[in-house]
Amino acid sequence: MADVEHPTALIADMGRRARAAARITAGLPTAAKAAGLRAAASALRAAEPAILAANARDMAAGAERGLSGALLDRLKLDAARIGGMAAGVDAVAALADPVGQTIDRAERPNGLQLARVRVPIGVIGIIYESRPNVTADAAALCVMAGNAAILRGGSEAVHSNRAIHAALVAGFAEAGLPADAVQLVPTTDRAAVGAMLAADGVIDLVVPRGGKSLVARVQAEARVPVLAHLDGINHVYVDASADPAMARAIVVNAKMRRTGICGSMETLLIDRGFGDAAALIAALREAVCEVRGDNHAAAILPGIALADDADWDTEYLDAICSVAMVAGIDQAIEHIAAHGSHHTDAIVAEDAVVAERFLAEVDSAIVLWNASTQFADGGEFGLGAEIGIATGRLHARGPVALEGLTTYKWVGRGTGQVRG
Repeated sequence: MADVEHPTALIADMGRRARAAARITAGLPTAAKAAGLRAAASALRAAEPAILAANARDMAAGAERGLSGALLDRLKLDAARIGGMAAGVDAVAALADPVGQTIDRAERPNGLQLARVRVPIGVIGIIYESRPNVTADAAALCVMAGNAAILRGGSEAVHSNRAIHAALVAGFAEAGLPADAVQLVPTTDRAAVGAMLAADGVIDLVVPRGGKSLVARVQAEARVPVLAHLDGINHVYVDASADPAMARAIVVNAKMRRTGICGSMETLLIDRGFGDAAALIAALREAVCEVRGDNHAAAILPGIALADDADWDTEYLDAICSVAMVAGIDQAIEHIAAHGSHHTDAIVAEDAVVAERFLAEVDSAIVLWNASTQFADGGEFGLGAEIGIATGRLHARGPVALEGLTTYKWVGRGTGQVRG
């Protein structure tokens, strides 16, 4: 392996070996990939003592560094979480294999048969923070989709990631999969991230999973295609036709079920014609959510703080919600277009015409009707583990799982046709 003191050479060497491994994984039958993942899941379970010991080192170091309670919770592993991690790898092994699927086919007038067929992307770079379970999730998804992965975890989880990676590789080796199909960057030097972002031709796609500063850096510096979202400024619009009880249940769940995830509602938009607005806002406050409203919302429920311009563009990731009263569907769509992040937006309505217009015109990766934004999750979409949620307009959008880690090629079958 290249000297870890020279990140560019290190990533180039890892990329070379990943490319060779990807040529193997791309051609493996589904059964072989699934067997490799099941062996990796078994190895994770067997390595539980070593993983817990490594995690204890990371937890102690994190406490010394003053990591927040939320970050320490993301970092912490126990027997149940390791079991869940292994179960997640097993679940990916049981998913339908997208590689080789025919997307569509046609026959030209000259008899030439054309088909678009799913193929692996190649070498995927995953840059992530805090959560060591990403090591297993990313490895399983990349391999099942026929790719190779280069993983760069955060320094706060360095020992946990190494122990998890060692178990995964042991499982792959037992099942005959190439060990280089999943590599872990061996250094915590931040220059390694820069080397990955500059590795055009070495890495085919970079997926960042972490805080806003990490994603912003990746998007700003990358010379490699990036699959990511920066903010989750998600809205729920409650139409005048909404059922009040349904609206209250959805709004409170969308904000308060888990406030720190990217699918959490950050702004509530209420049609001024909705007759239960005061009770809806009060339900958020009763759930111990700080509400910041525009002048119309403050007039409906005195005592709430007034929102300022920055609130409409803020991903709180906390028990805070901005509320705006809007003059119907037109203004709701305009507000989302001006302040949303193209992540997840929902409408609560009984009027199907209004709802279908919302679904058609709101330009977000996920749009929902009469459902909480907290469903923005690969598992809830039936995709198994996800590599992240993409908000761009190219390639994959929304929860990215196996299919999102493939591309396609055109396959033509002729009988001697030549072009005149």
